[in-house]
Amino acid sequence: MAKIVVQQNHSLSPDEAISKIAGFQEMMAKYGVKAKWKGNHADLKGLGVSGSIDVSDSEVVVTLKLGMMAKAAGVDADRLKKSIEKRLGPALSDG
Repeated sequence: MAKIVVQQNHSLSPDEAISKIAGFQEMMAKYGVKAKWKGNHADLKGLGVSGSIDVSDSEVVVTLKLGMMAKAAGVDADRLKKSIEKRLGPALSDG
């Protein structure tokens, strides 16, 4: 089981950060991964994928665990991590 952890610093309030990563969540939804929020924490669930998003005052941490189904579907952990980093940074910029 591959584990992906992406940390992204931000200078927003946690509520602003959560609202800004809506586009990131839409991208995940395309792959069948849904986020269920409770406060500043979201549990992520999808076919062959589980994990979480944690938002603090200064950073967002996305943790994904890829199971056998994700591997069988050809999900490349390194490419997925780079894709998350590429989307998360711009989503959280305060510009």
